[in-house]
Amino acid sequence: MNREFLPFSKPSISEEAIAEVVACLRSGWITTGPRTQKFEEMLGEYFGAEGVQVCSSATAGLLMALLALDLEPGDEVVTSPLTFAATLNTIVLAGGKPVLADIDPATYNLCPGRLAEAITPRTRAVVPVHFAGRAADLEAIYRLAEARGLRVIEDAAHAIGTEYRGRKIGSFGDTQVFSFHPNKNMTTGEGGCVVTRDAGMRDRIMKLRFHGIDRNAWDRFSKRGLPHYDIALAGYKFNLMDIQAALGLHQLPALDGFLERRKILAARYEERLAGVAGLRLPPGEPTGDRHAWHLFAPRIESRAGMDRDRFMEALKARDVGTGLHYQAVHLSSYYQERWDFRPGQFPAAEAVCAEIVSLPLFPDLSEADQDRVIEAVRGVLGG
Repeated sequence: MNREFLPFSKPSISEEAIAEVVACLRSGWITTGPRTQKFEEMLGEYFGAEGVQVCSSATAGLLMALLALDLEPGDEVVTSPLTFAATLNTIVLAGGKPVLADIDPATYNLCPGRLAEAITPRTRAVVPVHFAGRAADLEAIYRLAEARGLRVIEDAAHAIGTEYRGRKIGSFGDTQVFSFHPNKNMTTGEGGCVVTRDAGMRDRIMKLRFHGIDRNAWDRFSKRGLPHYDIALAGYKFNLMDIQAALGLHQLPALDGFLERRKILAARYEERLAGVAGLRLPPGEPTGDRHAWHLFAPRIESRAGMDRDRFMEALKARDVGTGLHYQAVHLSSYYQERWDFRPGQFPAAEAVCAEIVSLPLFPDLSEADQDRVIEAVRGVLGG
């Protein structure tokens, strides 16, 4: 029986959000403007943080945060090998040298012990990744950073709504960068934001995200604004549009509901897939934390006739989509040729990357469709 193909991710967009986008289009103000400013204010209230700055993507946010450190040739930034290429790419584009520390296979996040070994006198910053929405070991990471005088820029692309020991990621610490890509826990189509306690970094990012202009550019065209401006530095065009912020105005209030639904679905997967031969369930929610469950990413153990790639093809044949998060980024051609990374350097991450697969997980996923996934997984693995 042919059934509709089930994607691994799908954004949940309310009718109110759609109406907000239409109203934005009809207003005549569709680029950065009043809705963007309101969205930033709402994010500030959500995080309890001053000066949250939205931008065109989390990649842009990471790049601007790293550029604000004024890295010099040879300066090192340590991050995880289990991440999307953007994490390493932005280190390179900001003028730094990417250095990797292996993960803890029990959490899929940076191993503090390996991180300590990777720090050298040239290290300037650490970029922990909150993989799949589970918080990294921030207490250990910040302890190391403070002892060595390092900055911490958290790659929180997966972690909007994640809590570490009862506190939201983004409400404490140094700097955090979030993603609002369509497959994330809330979306503005494309987009992201930077939260930082560093007033100097906030000022630098404000200039970097729109051509180096020394103040919020949209004010120049409002009734209260003046057309004159100064270019304080050579900046980019990384601003978020009001069309996108119109979605965010409705996505953010819905976020807690999205997260609760994801938690329920993750628990159903854990219960119904427990004990399936060849399937290793992903790290769960630590006591005292809130896992945002951006991904439900088990591992497919290689055995006769079956590995992760064959598994993904078999699910596709059953009209079930999957995702791959991620290939081992340090083994891509650029990072091997330019930065001399080699297979075997980070065995824990490489083992996970060879077996990991993301199953469908999004708020509008029905129990019936989730049961289709579970049936397909069991059928493919012979459970």
